[in-house]
Amino acid sequence: MNKALWLLIVLVFFPYSMMGQYSDPPPPAEPLSYTFSQFGNETWSFVKQPGNWDAGDVLRMGLIAGGAYLIMETADQPIRDLAQRNQASAKNIPMEFGRLWGDLSAPVVLFTGFAVHSLLTGDPKTRKIGYEIGQASLYAGAVAFIMKSVIGRGRPYLNEGTTSFHPFSSIFNDDYKSLPGGHTTAGFVLSTVLSRNVEPTWLKIVAYIPAALTFISRIYQDKHWTSDDFTGAALGYFIATWVVDQHEMSSTTVGMSSTLPLSITITF
Repeated sequence: MNKALWLLIVLVFFPYSMMGQYSDPPPPAEPLSYTFSQFGNETWSFVKQPGNWDAGDVLRMGLIAGGAYLIMETADQPIRDLAQRNQASAKNIPMEFGRLWGDLSAPVVLFTGFAVHSLLTGDPKTRKIGYEIGQASLYAGAVAFIMKSVIGRGRPYLNEGTTSFHPFSSIFNDDYKSLPGGHTTAGFVLSTVLSRNVEPTWLKIVAYIPAALTFISRIYQDKHWTSDDFTGAALGYFIATWVVDQHEMSSTTVGMSSTLPLSITITF
């Protein structure tokens, strides 16, 4: 099943040059080479972003955190109950496709695919996409892991309810690492990077279908609460947006796309 799904992913999402045109970003202030040196500089810039927050960023941060809290209080349990009453399709191809799109191997496969394509063809656009997939996946994975460990929320299959929290649980105990949804974070990183790098508009929208399936599948398969995936989707989207912005904006000034995901760590 996994081999067949990976073949589908490669056929649908790797050859973007066959499906549509790459978007041409405005040239940055300085030429980008997508090297380890550039990665180091941008990583340091990413780490320093909380110091750049302003009142607008804090307000938007509060809206995301408030939305997650509202879902937690009002919708998590009813949605889980509904999903558990309808398990006939929990392991069908769309749900497994969504799970695989957010799996740890997904960014590795896509990064490798775009990197190899760039090496073989000399195409700087596929080099950019591969670089951004790797970079955003590393940032999002690190932030998500820290949040999971600090928050320590119990997964729904434990049947401990929506308010089961064990902060700073053992790093080896995956049962208490539900928030944020890691698969959904990774899925939205991939879809956001791809969406930002292609034209036309319909293809930008299509790029989010796998991430949406990841969101649904993790709830349907009882691995996450809805509020977990809501937070993970925001985390993946805004980190990926920040990364792409670094390479498409003439200024390195950071907006809300860099602050929202990190702010959730503080709020929870």
